Amino acid sequence: MAIEITRAAPAGEKHSLLRALPAKRRNLGVKDRMFFTERLELLLATGIPLHDSLLSLARQAGADELQQILRDLAESVASGRSFSQGLAQHPQSFSSTYVNLVAAGEQGGFLPEVLAQLREMDARREELRSTLISAFSYPAFLLVFSLLVVVFVLVLVFPKFEDIFRMIGDDLPITTRLLMALSDLLRLYWAPVLAGIAGLVAVAWHFGDATKAAQTLDRWLLRIPVVRDVAVQYQLVQLMHLLSLSLAHGVPLLDALRASADALPTPRFNDFVKQLQTRVIEGRGVASGFEEADFLPELVPQMIATGESTGSLPLVTGRVADFYERELRKRLEFVAKIAEPLLLLVMGTIVGVIVASLLLPIFKVSTVVR
Repeated sequence: MAIEITRAAPAGEKHSLLRALPAKRRNLGVKDRMFFTERLELLLATGIPLHDSLLSLARQAGADELQQILRDLAESVASGRSFSQGLAQHPQSFSSTYVNLVAAGEQGGFLPEVLAQLREMDARREELRSTLISAFSYPAFLLVFSLLVVVFVLVLVFPKFEDIFRMIGDDLPITTRLLMALSDLLRLYWAPVLAGIAGLVAVAWHFGDATKAAQTLDRWLLRIPVVRDVAVQYQLVQLMHLLSLSLAHGVPLLDALRASADALPTPRFNDFVKQLQTRVIEGRGVASGFEEADFLPELVPQMIATGESTGSLPLVTGRVADFYERELRKRLEFVAKIAEPLLLLVMGTIVGVIVASLLLPIFKVSTVVR
């Protein structure tokens, strides 16, 4: 049975739909969407009609945004529209992938199963995101703390030794002279420096091209070995999960790619998926596009080519997603373990340089006095 896919509204239509929504509405968070998806799947699985399930959830919803969206969905269903058409009226809360899969579930009669898998996909994505944040949050804290300690020493400690440093004059070590200059800059010109930085950021934000800036940042990140591997594997896992879930429920490959492109904010992956769309439209398939993507692991193009030639692309993309999700978790654990001692070593080196820059002139003065 052919499945008719309900796509998200075009850009112009989206704006008109959003204008019809209450002005104070904000996007649904992941937790609210998971609450909605899980409980709707449970109610439908027990045989409660869709309209009654939506009204029941609206009464249980704690967030005003979720409650209003649920009431809108119930009204849409009561007016004769499909559930997926109602979801498409809220593109900021439900992605194209979500809408397409719900449409497939409606047409095929397996909506509860689709909702269960959507909830699992959101849960896995949120768990992976939390793992990613946890892996980099402590190193980031150490880095910020180190910078604050350095600023504290330069602003409050160095000035107390200024008279001693003047006695030595040109015989000061080069590190001491550099730190003294930086100390003077931070103490005397902190306001102009902060204002200049804020002004540059504001001008870049207002007049700059956000797309080009994102692409530049993406290129720089992909030059850092560990960060590059983590970023590529994270985006790859998201793409493979989306494709696997979409294709397994009868969503056409082209629609699945379009929906996946919307869910991948990284410019390189976004452009990559759009190139895959072009290949599908031209009838060349997706395997050649994966083979030409030099930033992907070598195993991926081989697996995709096998899946496409055997007609098992949904299964293969799911296996690839599971494999690289496990690899990504291992890599993040390694990064978390290795980053802490490396940052401690860097902090120790910085503190050692500062202490040496303070003590060497003092030893020199004491030697002259003797």
